Amino acid sequence: MLHFENDYNEGVHPELLKAIVDTNEVNQAGYGLDDYTEQAIEKIRQAIDCPHAQVRFLAGGTQTNQVAIDSLLKSYEGVISADTGHIATHEAGAIEFVGHKVITLPQQNGKLSAKAVSDYLVDFYNDDTFEHMVFPGMVYVTHPTEYGTLYSKEELTALASVCRQYEIPLFLDGARLGYGLAASDTDVTLKDIAELCDVFYIGGTKLGALIGEALIYTKNNMPKHFSAIVKQHGALLAKGRFIGLQFKQFFTDDLYLKIGEQALNLAEQLKTILKEKGYRFYLESPTNQQFVIIENKRLAKLQEKVVVSLWEKYDDHHTVVRFATSWSTTQEDIDTLEAIL
Repeated sequence: MLHFENDYNEGVHPELLKAIVDTNEVNQAGYGLDDYTEQAIEKIRQAIDCPHAQVRFLAGGTQTNQVAIDSLLKSYEGVISADTGHIATHEAGAIEFVGHKVITLPQQNGKLSAKAVSDYLVDFYNDDTFEHMVFPGMVYVTHPTEYGTLYSKEELTALASVCRQYEIPLFLDGARLGYGLAASDTDVTLKDIAELCDVFYIGGTKLGALIGEALIYTKNNMPKHFSAIVKQHGALLAKGRFIGLQFKQFFTDDLYLKIGEQALNLAEQLKTILKEKGYRFYLESPTNQQFVIIENKRLAKLQEKVVVSLWEKYDDHHTVVRFATSWSTTQEDIDTLEAIL
């Protein structure tokens, strides 16, 4: 079977795995107080051009989203998200579980617009009863989005401007950030994200890490005693060295970007093949996730040889499916898929 269902269906990128094996018997402090983590933090600060950035490493995306949001919101505050945002759809109510409502707004190609956020905030504070409502205390975006689309620098700047006006943080979920940064037509860089966002994370799991996401507070706004907050969430990893070590490798010789570029090169080939074979795209995605509309009988035949993600029902006879390339996708995979299609 060929696997195009996601970007984490194989184990660990070879260079990261080698680093783990090579340092396996080296004694290091626990809980992220090791030398590798310290070196990774400095490399990330340089990469984002933010020397005062406060960086912590957590194991996975849902865990990182929950810790970041809960750490910055007051008990009566919620977080604004696109209605297709990951925290609103595929995190099993993890944000609500810690007491914060996810306030969903309509999306456009998976993206949340500054106008939609501004209109919501204006309406909220014009309501005479707002003191009895869940306060909008943060704006959450994903880059790339759930549909593989990307924010432009102009769009992120507009969102940041609205957040500054209302003194609420802008949080960017970067679970697939490496694939977004490597896109050929993006004008958003890591430095832009660090400048515009109050908190964001660089995803490792979907770029080939065994585990690991780098959570970054950019405005000297990491809450006090953050380790205690992380531990309360059951997220303080004793062997934190392994995440720090992998991010040290990610940000050595531009490995993080190179992984993204390799996956996107194959995604472009995949897109071309799908178009040539007559598949209809649900939307245009510039990243490693490609969404096509497939007739159900044709889909059943495809699934005999290829694993894809069933994304959503399109109509009674068609389904939207996702093909995803990743750090582990090979040219042979693409060539074999072309023959099957």
